[in-house]
Amino acid sequence: MRKIRTTNPELVRVVNFLKKQSRENNVGIWRDVAQRLSKPRRIGSAVNVSRLNRFTHKSEIVIVPGKVLGTGMIGHPLTVGAFAFSSKARDKIEAAKGKCLSLDDLVKKDPKGSKIKIIG
Repeated sequence: MRKIRTTNPELVRVVNFLKKQSRENNVGIWRDVAQRLSKPRRIGSAVNVSRLNRFTHKSEIVIVPGKVLGTGMIGHPLTVGAFAFSSKARDKIEAAKGKCLSLDDLVKKDPKGSKIKIIG
C-alpha cells in the first residue's frame, strides 16, 4: 500500500480506519476506498448530486471517495457515504429522503461492504 503524505489528520485517520477494517473483515472494498482517498487532491474525486442521480437507482448504497457537491437534482432516496459533503448536497440528498453518512458510519453499518457502489 501507498504511504499517506497528506497533512489532514482527519483524512489520515479515515484511511487508516478503512485499511484496518479491510484486514479485519477480509473485504477488499474498504482497501480500494482507502487507496482512492490517499491519492493527491488534484487527482481526487468530487461528485455532483446529478451524477449520483444518473448512475444509481432507488434505495442503493453509494460510496464517494472524496466530496459530494450540490450541483444538479436528485429524484430518489439514496444512502451516500463520503469523506465530505457540501451543505447544498446534504440538503438535496436529505430532501429526497436519503441519508448522508460518514465513511466510518457506513463501515459500521455494513462491515462486509455488500451491495455497495463506488462512484467517483
